[in-house]
Amino acid sequence: MTMPTDRNRLESAASPYLVQHADNPVHWQPWDESALETAKERDVPIFLSVGYSSCHWCHVMAEESFSNPSIAEQLNENFVPIKVDREERPDIDSIYMTVCRLVTKGGCGWPLSVWLTPDKRPFYVGTYFPPERKHGRPGFGDILQNITETWDTNRTELETRAEEWLTATKSELESVPQPAQAPSQGPNPSENPLQAGVLKNAGEAIFQRADRKHGGFGRDQKFPQVGRLLVLARLADRSTKPTSQAVLTESLDAMITGGLHDQLGGGFHRYCVDQTWTVPHFEKMLYDNAEIPRALLAGFQLTGNQRYAKIAEKTYSFLDQEMAHPDGGYFSTLDARSPPPDSTESKQSELEGAYYTWTPETVSDAMVAKDGPNKSLDPERLATIFNERFGVTTAGNFEGKTVLTRAKSLDELAGQFDAPEHELREMLDEAIERVCSARESRPTPSRDEKILADWNGLLINSLAEGAIVLTQPALAERGQGALEFIREHHWNGTDLAHRYKDGDVMDDGYLPDYAFLAAGALTLHGATGALQPLTFSLELGRAIKDKFWDESEAALYFTTSQSSVPVRPRNVSGQSTPSSTAVTAELFAALEHFDPRAGFESIAHRILDGYTEQLRANPGQNATLALTNDVLQNGYIEVAVSAVAIPENWQKTISDHYVPTRLLTRRPPDSETLSKWVDRLNLDSVPPIWEGRAARDEPTAFVCRQSCSPPITETAELEHWLEEFQLHDPQ
Repeated sequence: MTMPTDRNRLESAASPYLVQHADNPVHWQPWDESALETAKERDVPIFLSVGYSSCHWCHVMAEESFSNPSIAEQLNENFVPIKVDREERPDIDSIYMTVCRLVTKGGCGWPLSVWLTPDKRPFYVGTYFPPERKHGRPGFGDILQNITETWDTNRTELETRAEEWLTATKSELESVPQPAQAPSQGPNPSENPLQAGVLKNAGEAIFQRADRKHGGFGRDQKFPQVGRLLVLARLADRSTKPTSQAVLTESLDAMITGGLHDQLGGGFHRYCVDQTWTVPHFEKMLYDNAEIPRALLAGFQLTGNQRYAKIAEKTYSFLDQEMAHPDGGYFSTLDARSPPPDSTESKQSELEGAYYTWTPETVSDAMVAKDGPNKSLDPERLATIFNERFGVTTAGNFEGKTVLTRAKSLDELAGQFDAPEHELREMLDEAIERVCSARESRPTPSRDEKILADWNGLLINSLAEGAIVLTQPALAERGQGALEFIREHHWNGTDLAHRYKDGDVMDDGYLPDYAFLAAGALTLHGATGALQPLTFSLELGRAIKDKFWDESEAALYFTTSQSSVPVRPRNVSGQSTPSSTAVTAELFAALEHFDPRAGFESIAHRILDGYTEQLRANPGQNATLALTNDVLQNGYIEVAVSAVAIPENWQKTISDHYVPTRLLTRRPPDSETLSKWVDRLNLDSVPPIWEGRAARDEPTAFVCRQSCSPPITETAELEHWLEEFQLHDPQ
């Protein structure tokens, strides 16, 4: 009888990561009913490999082990090998990554390697394994042999371990935290067991982890940690103490001047492998390039430093140029690897960072004069200036080549070359242009062209905030284009799909899909005043309540149902992306202003009440929850504008003020349009945020936070009331 596991079944997968493994001699299966049932029929363990298309060590293990005929034979004969794209199945990834963290106490990452019983219970776990023992790591072939022998001779041991591990994982992911006191009933801080000091405590914990010499947090690898930066920004705005702002700007400066930032093309890599932000893992993820600009925008508003605004704009431009679908959505990732610039060999010759690194020789080659107004500039001098600016040396800083960093300032270069700064800037601009032109001729990293609803939601939110802060309506237009793409390809009116790829849609969206997209749509409504994003945000919010909220258990789940996974996880902590639990609670607190009949605010407080002790014990590791708690404690600063369009000078006033808890909305000035909007929002009455806030024969604004301003018709009044409702000196 022919079994599904008689062949590799990944050739028709939509996921680029799975397709990368379609020519392996391993008989890879997708995670589907056919593969899972075959494991039961054959009564053999499942080998689960989880990764993603731009993962460096996933590539390495594929080349070393999964392309090895001998290892493939072991896998095919004694296991059901299943390959999963973590970006497509974050539920599977979260379950088995939790197993890894519980068992190994750290050291987890991708590729994630897990061995399961036929009923999906884990009994052995690790990450990258070389084919043979080296560097203290066991050989993958030896592991397969040992597990096969134990399965045949002492299966009870593995079954017992599997049950223990699954029980521990369920306890970690399915348990519903209980509030320390009675659940809160509303936004009054005195009624909420979470105290106003949570944000300050989070800031103090974050400060203790700060690297004051190199920027960022920790002493080893450096990650962007946007949630922590936003906590610092909020505290910096409220306090006269300089510490929070100093740590924030030190981190932002390190991120934009070091190797994390692509100094030529813009955009940010995933993380840096060293303490000094010099050498990154070179993959570029959509979510990083959506979230990092939010921290830059906050830094710009707090300090007025135009460099932060320019890098945010450059990041948005990079996304448009490199990761945008022609019809409006945004792709997922760019790979870390690509063929060397002079390579004519197959993809097996791909190297990490090949597209991004330089030597003095390749820089000199790039400076060959071309026709144009600056043709007469000395190529050697241009190369020298470029190398000094970006730290290009013969020794290099990464495998004999150089990752570009801002090694010297323009002022330092002007002194070194005894030239006016404006002259150095002109020469440096020309040098950069020539190097960029040379880089365009290199083989480019491959692109994962999945379009994920959750990551697009993060970017829509970021683009909308960028439009408000930078007063650039074009950014909101890009966000609107992405939202329309998701509505067309992911949304069927009741359900949101997680992934779209070339016409193939993956159903059963997860909580982050709904929450991140709804939050982005709501911010987009504030940026544009358009009704459609607000309508969609409410539709998604109501869907979250129906699909993910369990009223009886007061639990918010990551998935709509258990489906094919052995655990129904709940997502709390924010890692590479924000906590979808926290984003949902903050979203619900906002949607209460538009649809109070839905009970959104009560659910928001019940969600947060469950994490009282967690926030008290470890606020720095729960930055997104701490930010959401702050909103629920103190309320939004509502800015409702009754007008056909928000006046330009009001837009400038709003953009000039850092108001992280701003809830911006536009109300139609005439009663007829207002009535139509209420109907389209599926409401019984005018929303509280619009009620009684009609225009006074001219554009009129109302600013509220637990109390309201009088009707505002002058810019100076708007500025006054924005400042009046800001919080100061948190206790």
